[in-house]
Amino acid sequence: MRTNKERLVKISVIGEVTSAWKGDTVYTITTDGRPVVLPGVGGVTYNVRVGDSAIDWEADHVEPGVSIRSTMKLDGKEAGNNALNILSCVGNEAIVVSGEAKGERGVVTGKHGGIEHVLVDFDWEVLERIVPGDKVLVKAYGVGLKLLDYPEVKVFNMDPSFLEAMRIREEDGHLEVPVTHVIPAEIMGSGLGANNVYRGDYDIQLFDETIVKKYHLHDLRLGDIVAIMNADHSYGRIYRTGAISIGIIVHTRCVSSGHGPGVTTLMSSHNGVIRPIIDPDANIAKILKLRDDI
Repeated sequence: MRTNKERLVKISVIGEVTSAWKGDTVYTITTDGRPVVLPGVGGVTYNVRVGDSAIDWEADHVEPGVSIRSTMKLDGKEAGNNALNILSCVGNEAIVVSGEAKGERGVVTGKHGGIEHVLVDFDWEVLERIVPGDKVLVKAYGVGLKLLDYPEVKVFNMDPSFLEAMRIREEDGHLEVPVTHVIPAEIMGSGLGANNVYRGDYDIQLFDETIVKKYHLHDLRLGDIVAIMNADHSYGRIYRTGAISIGIIVHTRCVSSGHGPGVTTLMSSHNGVIRPIIDPDANIAKILKLRDDI
């Protein structure tokens, strides 16, 4: 595919590793009315990385690897974190620039809205040396990426090198994109209606067991590339018959209404130019060879 990658700007953004975060309320209420206490967003997650299940954890919105957020402000506004979340792209190189793990390199794997975190994968051994407060530099590269022969296909949040590694094929005027699952737009929840997809995510609701079984959603993994059918993300998140959007799973399942595994958008076609092709290996951990244990 021809792109405009030579015209894109690569620029620094930086964040600090967050601590695990809990709100003022101890309990989360499940969809069947049970109060539960579970690990959630933020921190260094020592035993959960991309390539692992997004379902099989006693967890709620847990983020794989390392969660970063900028505390830099301009005139009291979160200018630093806005830049980190908007300009960072999946596949970007991330470098630890302070602390015991200084100099170690990882890869951006997604963005989580609401909490406004950027998520970074590091090797197992590196995770043991990273602590909250360490600074992580991201070489942000990818905003403005275009497919020159497919102007109707919008590209978001994606490093050009990751796009090239996804093994997308051109066939009869269509783009055949490898994905692990296809997901009906009808079950998409939190995040629907946002007016842009340059930051954050939106959630796959998994509370209807019939739909979960029909679409094999019980085996969703963190880092899976998925296709959301009848979803147009060209200028926000809307339902549109025939549209298809491609995204990446960025956090684990959730127990509260309207929530579930989160999806950060990568591509969108309002008129069906994208064709999803099922491929069990369409996961960022496999695509970028981030792990040798799966």
